[in-house]
Amino acid sequence: MGSVSLPQRRAILTGGLVASVAVITGCSSKTDSGSAEQKTTAVGAASTPSAAAAARPDSPWSAFARLMEGNKRWVDGSLQHPDRDPGRRQFVAQEQKPYGVILSCIDSRVPPELLFDTGIGDLFVMRTGGQVVAPVVTGSVEYGPMTAGTPLIVVLGHQRCGAVKAAHKALKDDKPLPGNLQSIAEALRPAYQEVAKQKHSDPVDAMTRVHIKQTAGDLRTNPDLAPLVKKGDLAVVSAYYSLDTGRVEVLTGAPSA
Repeated sequence: MGSVSLPQRRAILTGGLVASVAVITGCSSKTDSGSAEQKTTAVGAASTPSAAAAARPDSPWSAFARLMEGNKRWVDGSLQHPDRDPGRRQFVAQEQKPYGVILSCIDSRVPPELLFDTGIGDLFVMRTGGQVVAPVVTGSVEYGPMTAGTPLIVVLGHQRCGAVKAAHKALKDDKPLPGNLQSIAEALRPAYQEVAKQKHSDPVDAMTRVHIKQTAGDLRTNPDLAPLVKKGDLAVVSAYYSLDTGRVEVLTGAPSA
């Protein structure tokens, strides 16, 4: 089993946006392709947007409040399933302007669009094992705030994270995980080292929470994002999702009204 080394955490989180934007230009917020008929249809749809589309949150607080309201509906079982119809599909077909960026785990039990009760065109979503980051992920996180004015980033970890559990064991036993899985463990090493300084009744859960807060903190001070945070145009929130209750618990960075 080979060990895969990662760059230092700071280098990972401060990767330049230029290369990332170049890579994802094909997924840009606006497209110029399409037939005249398609464009006419899109214009017609855009001229009569739904109330939900017209009320896009434009501040960190309003975006945060929208997500937390959606999570409350998820917990209560009173889902609205907003913006999930053909009309909404047509409305965002030519241009998107999501109000939130979610960096979360690949876990099948943690689908951001469902647990925040959102719809098409509402969120940029990135999912990696243990919500770990690398330059291309950082560039993807930066994309919304820097090109579409997205006012909110949420780093969302969760209860009983298998990636964190495997990384904790690998690092504790000094036995690398197979293949590229070890790269996840290496990205989680700073959180492991922090948790190892003291005893915890559930070290894996403690490591999960520390990692979430570390990742959000590093994004908050990222050279490209920090100016937006300082101006109040962007908030970076760390949050923890309970598999048992469906509730999202805010750890740090909640914006004020």
